[in-house]
Amino acid sequence: MIGKVVTGKSFGGCVRYVVNKEDAKVLYVEGIRIENTTQMIQDFNMQRKVNPGLGNAVGHISLNWSINDKTKLSPENMIEIAKEYLDKMKISDTQFILVEHLDKDHPHLHIVYNRVNNKGNTISDQYQFKRNVTVCKELTLKYGLYIAKGKSLVNRQQLKGADKVKYQLYDKISAISLTAKSWKQFESKLAKQGITIAYKYKGNTNEIQGVSFKMDEYAYKGSEIDRSLSFGKLDAQISKNNDMTLANEQKIYLSPLPETNYLEIAIQKHHKGNGLLDILLNPVSGGGQQEESAMVRKRKKKKGQDQSMGMSR
Repeated sequence: MIGKVVTGKSFGGCVRYVVNKEDAKVLYVEGIRIENTTQMIQDFNMQRKVNPGLGNAVGHISLNWSINDKTKLSPENMIEIAKEYLDKMKISDTQFILVEHLDKDHPHLHIVYNRVNNKGNTISDQYQFKRNVTVCKELTLKYGLYIAKGKSLVNRQQLKGADKVKYQLYDKISAISLTAKSWKQFESKLAKQGITIAYKYKGNTNEIQGVSFKMDEYAYKGSEIDRSLSFGKLDAQISKNNDMTLANEQKIYLSPLPETNYLEIAIQKHHKGNGLLDILLNPVSGGGQQEESAMVRKRKKKKGQDQSMGMSR
């Protein structure tokens, strides 16, 4: 279950979009007449006038469930979950409508509520984005709804505003964390993606306890984006990257050089053009050695002749 929270100024535009959508079904209303769209808009605006200083009086939330929850969710279930969601979001004692849309494969409904409550007070939107994430998780677990295995299954194209930025941060930070070999390099790569980073320190010390990221006007703690982006997990990943780099460098440095056959090199220098086998089979070479061999053969020949003459006598 995912909630998307926005505020605006026009009840007319918001109500028309939600109610007049093809196949839209009004499931539940509180403090609003539902004879027609015009009447609904008038009722919202009537209460809004009690607090004219509030510009963005329109609250609009879409609740989206997984397609795997389609068989679990009836209109009654959706109403029950939506009302509990509003209560946990501290949106109470005010006008609202619940409208189901059938234009997508996954179940989802829209909530339009008045940020001017029944007493004329403003319903705060402070911390709503953070609270929305917590409440959606709680209700998903409570009602046994489908929990996606990781953020990779989320359809990014349908996200808007804060949710879109949050997933952009997740994708970019995760990718960079796999290649950065130091925090300085990590920060530099983030900056190129338009992401700034801030550290949380323990008291007045230099010990880092946490990290947060900001893109556009949205800022999140690393652990709020995803547990894998907490300072501890990121620091471990960056250290791992650095260790792998050092190990590879040491492996290259310590690898043995190819064995050199100095005998072959020496022989090749003196016998250019001859193969090693030819050289080994014909070890005598060079001008001086050739002359010496000729003299030895001549002496042997003369000795043989002398011996022959002696025998003939």
